[in-house]
Amino acid sequence: GTLYRERQRRTPIPPAGRRRETATPARGEARPQRWATRCRPSRSTARNTAPSSRPGSRGTAVKVEYGDAAIAADGADAHVIRRAFPHTYGQRLAHFLPKTANAPDATVITEHPAVRVGVVFSGRQSPGGHNVVWGLYNAINSHNPSSELIGFLGGTDGLFAQKTLEITEEVFSSYKNQGGYYMLGRTRDQIRTTEQVKAAMTTCQALKLDALVIIGGVTSNTDAAQLAETFAESKCSTKVVGVPVTLNGDLKNQFVETTVGFDTICKVNSQLISNVCTDALSAEKYYYFIRLMGRKASHVALECALQSHPNMVLLGEEVAASKLTISDITKQICDAVQARAEKDKYHGVILIPEGLVESIPELYALLQEIHGLHDKGVFIENISSHLSPWASALFDFLPPFIRKQLLLHPESDDSAQLSQIETEKLLAQLVETEINKRLEEGTYKGKKFNAICHFFGYQARGALPSNFDCDYAYVLGHVCYHILAAGLNGYMATVTNLKSPVDQWKCGAAPITSMMTVRGWSRGPTASQIGKPAVHIASVDLKGKAYELLRQNSSSLLMEDIYKNPGPLQFQGPGADLKPISLCVEDRDYMGRIKQLQEYLEKVKNIVKPGCSQDVLKAALSSMAHVTELLTIMSSPSYSGQATI
Repeated sequence: GTLYRERQRRTPIPPAGRRRETATPARGEARPQRWATRCRPSRSTARNTAPSSRPGSRGTAVKVEYGDAAIAADGADAHVIRRAFPHTYGQRLAHFLPKTANAPDATVITEHPAVRVGVVFSGRQSPGGHNVVWGLYNAINSHNPSSELIGFLGGTDGLFAQKTLEITEEVFSSYKNQGGYYMLGRTRDQIRTTEQVKAAMTTCQALKLDALVIIGGVTSNTDAAQLAETFAESKCSTKVVGVPVTLNGDLKNQFVETTVGFDTICKVNSQLISNVCTDALSAEKYYYFIRLMGRKASHVALECALQSHPNMVLLGEEVAASKLTISDITKQICDAVQARAEKDKYHGVILIPEGLVESIPELYALLQEIHGLHDKGVFIENISSHLSPWASALFDFLPPFIRKQLLLHPESDDSAQLSQIETEKLLAQLVETEINKRLEEGTYKGKKFNAICHFFGYQARGALPSNFDCDYAYVLGHVCYHILAAGLNGYMATVTNLKSPVDQWKCGAAPITSMMTVRGWSRGPTASQIGKPAVHIASVDLKGKAYELLRQNSSSLLMEDIYKNPGPLQFQGPGADLKPISLCVEDRDYMGRIKQLQEYLEKVKNIVKPGCSQDVLKAALSSMAHVTELLTIMSSPSYSGQATI
């Protein structure tokens, strides 16, 4: 079960040559001669063989066991989601089993006609994305060599314009186990407007695609669900499948334990952070403020903190839950600097998620007001004069460089351009000002405060994927074909029990609509609107085991400099197959527990049958009445003590 042991560590990527940008002919049409191919890097030492063990996907037969209908996690949202997705909500879970599995009710699919499948990268590039395509290609061809895999060049823009590349073994040979999305590329990464949905449908119909696989994160999979619903309503035969691939690790729910790319990003960043920790400990005179990618959730910052042991980490979820202001955060850091100075320590490392700025109440409110003025067509240079009195006062308080960055136009999902807002520099400057003030007042008696700021963003997302991400992505690619073979539409490929060895992973599929929630949102002091059903970002669970592990050690991390260096990303040796700490400490085999519950219920049915004793019947009734009452209370919208998944 241990896969992909050999990697070419330094693969030169020559300038891209010309790529064919004509529509792939539909089945039965003449195929034009391919006159140019993209230049590809050499793979002289890489092993390109497929894994020897693929759980639930051995052989040419597809064995699928269907579970109960999947529903929304929040029962209060169910009617809204059902109304928005009448054709794809309430579909059953699917479990893909090994041929030898004892499942008498499972369906075995042995007929595999030739299929045409399209695949598109949607969303920011994430290490391991290429291996999803590899797994999908191998699965398609192992079941029927006449099948075709069509890649769309330039992301969703290429999908709309029918710019394609037929993926063959020759074409794909240079991209196995490689980072980035440079085989096909990506662009705006959305299929949202009526025109975009129609263009996608036109492409699928023109190319006679049996399935369209969308590789991406939260937003991309929400778009995939909408596309699947529209296709079903329009009687379009193309099935839509989503794959959880995003470096932020924020597509997590009861069916998805983690995303492809998260492990690689955290390992690469953790080494960089650890190098900085070593530098801080050596020079003993600098505080490093390091901003990490992660958008609105702080999963990357949490995982990197668990791997590298910096002195402090600010999680957006903590700040939001405690309603900490920018002054509160500044004071918190200054108190830590002062406490360390009393122990003659004038260095440290502080991690900051890029989404922190939207977790600070007054900064978020300011951003919302600025974005509202953007919507009204107010020019950037005039926005400051249109702000409300309190927002204007806060805006004037901020350093000029932050003001300029806050004025940037929001992204397509209405969020700020977080990668462009240098929160680490803002905090470093505010902390320096406060420490100097304390120095003048005599409350701080240490040395001068010196700060160095870093943003670790784009350095990691093009990295070679870790062994875990390679394996995970490849298996997800196989699962995509199994979803197609089972005739399912609007599903996301899932693999659970990921913290176990590969041969113990459990393959399945869940309706994307079952992962949706409905959240209200507002912009400005009076505007409000009920949100549409969507797959929303999963925040760090402040009741979870990963967060608890960090908090248990926060005091020692702050004062004792117990930095830890995991070293460079490994492909061989004892550290090569380590998995994310936040994955391993949590008990997230939701699908496995669902099956276990079904087994218990089946045992109860077999025991409590007509003819059983009165005592057995009474015990069963009493127990089931108690369980039903408890579950009814916990399932009600008013229940606030929900246990973590």
